[in-house]
This record gives sequence, structure tokens and C-alpha cells, in this order.
Amino acid sequence: MKVKEVDHICFAVKSVEQARKVYEGVMGMQPAFEYTAEQEGIRVVRYYVGSVAIEIMEPTNSTCEVARFLDRNGEGFYLIAYKVDDVKEALNELNKTGIQTIDVEPRRIMGARYGFIQPSKAFHGVLTEIIDGEFIRPETGEREVSHD
Repeated sequence: MKVKEVDHICFAVKSVEQARKVYEGVMGMQPAFEYTAEQEGIRVVRYYVGSVAIEIMEPTNSTCEVARFLDRNGEGFYLIAYKVDDVKEALNELNKTGIQTIDVEPRRIMGARYGFIQPSKAFHGVLTEIIDGEFIRPETGEREVSHD
């Protein structure tokens, strides 16, 4: 597996609306877009700092992974996502080398494929995501581009 770049960094929050006051009001960031991922149980606002996306996410139900994270840890850094050429190939390679992944097959969201790596000692306890492709904005059908 070869990491091409950092794709995005996620922060788990109890309220996206409260977090927006800091990201937009204090830090002057402008949202690139918002989305709800029903399959993950999250509502997300995405910003860009250069080519790296910053996502703030809140749970949409009490049983999703983000809700469980908030119960255990409170608000804060949730995961880092790296861009790779082929998520399926990367997941296979990781599993062959003994790195435990959460996913065996890639998940899909808005045109991109992604998978999660267990937050093990090998990854210093950090939930790590790998992703390929580009997000396709559901409201326009256009590819999302970073704001370099």
C-alpha cells in the first residue's frame, strides 16, 4: 500500500451547529458542503485547509460508531483518512501483512470507496481510514475538489 496524501481529518462533536460557530465564526473557514451518511449514522460538514478536508461530524443515532466514541471519549479528534490508489487492494495487502482491518471489502459513499483499519498499536491507537476516488456531490453530480 502506498499512501498518496492525507485526504481528510475528522472530529467527532455532539452538535455540528455548535462546532460551526468556532470553525466558521472564529477560524473563518467556509464549508465546502454538508452531507448525511445514513449508513454510518452521521451528519457531516466538510471544510478545506489547502488540499486536506476537515470534517466535523455528529451522530444521527445513539448506536453509531461516532455516538459510541463520544460516550467513551467526549468530543475531539476521531480519525485520519489517507488517499490510496485502490482501497480493495490496500485492504488485502494490509490483512496479508497482519494488520487488522475493520473492513474486508470497501464501503462506498458518494462515488468514493473507503475502508477502516483497526486503531491498533501499529497505528498508535488512531482510527485510520483509506479512501480512493473522489466524492461526487449528490445535489449536483459534480466531483468535489479541494480548495488549494
